[in-house]
Amino acid sequence: GVGPSAASPDEGVVEDLPLIDEKAVEQLAEGLISHYLPDLQRSKSALQELTQNQVVLLETLEQEISKFKECNSIVDINALFSEAKHYHNKLVNIRNDMMMLHEKTSKLKVSGIN
Repeated sequence: GVGPSAASPDEGVVEDLPLIDEKAVEQLAEGLISHYLPDLQRSKSALQELTQNQVVLLETLEQEISKFKECNSIVDINALFSEAKHYHNKLVNIRNDMMMLHEKTSKLKVSGIN
């Protein structure tokens, strides 16, 4: 029957441990590493290349963004110039009106004296 004296499933494993050959473990580990290492190194270099490409892409995007900002500022400057021209025309018209009014008042003063 099954009781306290029954054999544990782990029994015998502990006794087998000293029989494990360290050289064999080392060779198995080296085999495992040599099997996976090339793939890992390829993945590492692919990731490095991807990261470098992302850096280049980010720099290019930043340059394009700065170009768009320059375009927007040029549009703003053009709007400012057209507004300045509009106000300059108004000032010229006001000046012409003032000169005409000055002439009329001068004539009135002259005709008033005579």
